[in-house]
Amino acid sequence: MNVPFLIARRYFLSKKKRNIISIISNISMVGVAVGTMALIIVLSVFNGLEDLVRSLYGKSDPDLKIAAVAGKSFEINEQLLNRIRQVPGVAIVTEVIEDNALLRYHDRQMVVKMKGVSENFFAQSNIDSALVQGDHRLVKDGAEYALVGAGVQHELSIALDNRLSPLQLLYPRNTGKRTLSFNPETAFNEQPILAGGVFLIEQQIDDSYIFVPLNFAQNLLNYGNRRTSLEVKVSESREIDQVQEDVKKALGPKFSVFNSDEQHVSLLKAIKVEKMFVFITFAFILLIASLNIFFSLSMLVIDKRKDVAVLQAMGATSHHIRNIFLFEGAIVAQVGAITGLVLGVTICWLQQTFGLVSMGMATAVVDSYPVKMQAADIALTGLAIVFITIVVSIRPALAASRLDLRDNL
Repeated sequence: MNVPFLIARRYFLSKKKRNIISIISNISMVGVAVGTMALIIVLSVFNGLEDLVRSLYGKSDPDLKIAAVAGKSFEINEQLLNRIRQVPGVAIVTEVIEDNALLRYHDRQMVVKMKGVSENFFAQSNIDSALVQGDHRLVKDGAEYALVGAGVQHELSIALDNRLSPLQLLYPRNTGKRTLSFNPETAFNEQPILAGGVFLIEQQIDDSYIFVPLNFAQNLLNYGNRRTSLEVKVSESREIDQVQEDVKKALGPKFSVFNSDEQHVSLLKAIKVEKMFVFITFAFILLIASLNIFFSLSMLVIDKRKDVAVLQAMGATSHHIRNIFLFEGAIVAQVGAITGLVLGVTICWLQQTFGLVSMGMATAVVDSYPVKMQAADIALTGLAIVFITIVVSIRPALAASRLDLRDNL
């Protein structure tokens, strides 16, 4: 039988506690509950944002991306492609040429990210599901077409399939000189292409990207057999991490192989860092709210001096006295924490199920704030509360264990 716990529970449930002690204890529980609830909700929102970023970029990102360690392009040949295709789990290999280019339409122009892709690109990409206008095909009836982002279309007021005024893409001509000619006719390669479709994925992509056939980019940039990257689709029967390691071994140290997260490591890292700082901030707020436990326990020690003296006379050691007040602080904190946890999980579930809080923007990619609960966050919050409980309870508990009041009975 755990006597210190039974006494602590009796103190917690006792209706004869001094009114001010009871009030402070209730304030402590409310503070811990609100802090725990806020911490669970905020961490779940960051988890939802992280998943949202992955899902948005997943429409255009490959499972694996192969790039050169040095330089922005590399030579390819059938031998290199076959080495990749022979790796177990590699389903599709797409050739990519990506670089900045000047896009001109009528009297407007802007710099865009031009991405030339081979014909099998749409067999591994879900970008066709993000199409809002037109057709996703880059070659139709022998004519070449471009897919443009919604932001690019809006900026240049592009009309689809306008054969009288096609898009004009310009790229600096490589003359072997370090300086660029001031004569536009000799300074740039220029090629026309029709706008065939408009996609809407994510603002950063929508405002800067256009997709074109690989041959078009190859001719405009004079790349020949060079490519800026190769994109790999992994078969569903294989683990992406294992295929990534196998591709690295097959290609050697001259190539880097990135999975989906590594292709946007800066953005995902920023979200994780923000999540960490938010956790630290809310944990500190939770600590401030838990200071009421310290005050309530200190007052309870004073109020229960006679009880402590009786227990000492009955043979209770300082260890038992200390545990009574540690358990008392733990009960107050855990009741508040469990209440906050239930409220936080319930609110997150309601948001996931019914989308109670909307983004408040007509142009938002999702209607309501994304949330995702993770067991790790709940466990981390629980550990933080345990640590905070020990910090705020240890001083009053030690003070109680040092009392020697048997002579005052």
